[in-house]
Amino acid sequence: MLELRHLRTLVALRDSGSLVEAAERVHLTQSALSHQLKELENRLGDSLFVRKTRPLQFTPSGQRLLALAEQILPQVRLAERDIVRLAAKRSARLHIAIECHSCFQWLMPTLDEFREHAPDVEIDILGSNVFEPLASLTREELDLVITSDPLPLDGIHYEPLFGYQSLLAVAPDHPLASQRFVTPQQMRDQTLITYPVEQNRLDVFNQFLTPAGVYPQELRTAELTMMMMQLVASGRGVSALPNWALAEYLERNYVAAVKLGEQGVWGTLYAAIRREQFELDWMKAFLETARSTTARVLSGITAPLNH
Repeated sequence: MLELRHLRTLVALRDSGSLVEAAERVHLTQSALSHQLKELENRLGDSLFVRKTRPLQFTPSGQRLLALAEQILPQVRLAERDIVRLAAKRSARLHIAIECHSCFQWLMPTLDEFREHAPDVEIDILGSNVFEPLASLTREELDLVITSDPLPLDGIHYEPLFGYQSLLAVAPDHPLASQRFVTPQQMRDQTLITYPVEQNRLDVFNQFLTPAGVYPQELRTAELTMMMMQLVASGRGVSALPNWALAEYLERNYVAAVKLGEQGVWGTLYAAIRREQFELDWMKAFLETARSTTARVLSGITAPLNH
């Protein structure tokens, strides 16, 4: 019986003080506005204002509806703004953070191809060293996080992209280079070079060293894969990296690679996405582009493991 247009009309009438100006504010003719108010009064069984008074006076029923309008209309406007903002994010924004330092090798060609199919989507890549990417994803500050370490979070879907094997990169003349695989105990006297991230996010610790109760003699970090490989090639240490990240260095015999354990250490790379965005057409298109691009440009990857 009572509609938002009625509340908006009463507010316009109160603020303008006359039917003529109120009709202009709600984009109606004066006749249509008068008819709307009369119809509402008939429904309610009471008058809402005293006609032909200056200034305009509202009856108790009219004052009650104005109080209701003051409560409801601001909330409606806020909800409308929020919906517009959310719709804009869903339709036109892809802000990405990467927890995988070597992922630029395939992410950049993926984005280049995706832009051709979705030129209207705003794409941005943010560094993961400034904040916690997965937490930012839940707060809607990000739209997608590339990670190999999925954490159980409400509302977050982990879409597997591909599987990979972690290998130990060593100098070509390193004593371990000739072995079929390396054991955790053989890492006790080694300098391990890693990306500057927490140890509990590294496969070499989670799946290889920590379960065996082994810690390397020294730990060293480097920001870039190329810097890590220079250190390895010069005999300054060893480094565990995904097989696809090592491929170009192995092809040039810049470094050698050894399996971590007889069975190897395997992992899966995921795209973390909020569940409500996972069903969006352009998000599905990005994931398909990522899969086809990685299959084309990366060596040694497999279908996602355990899925």
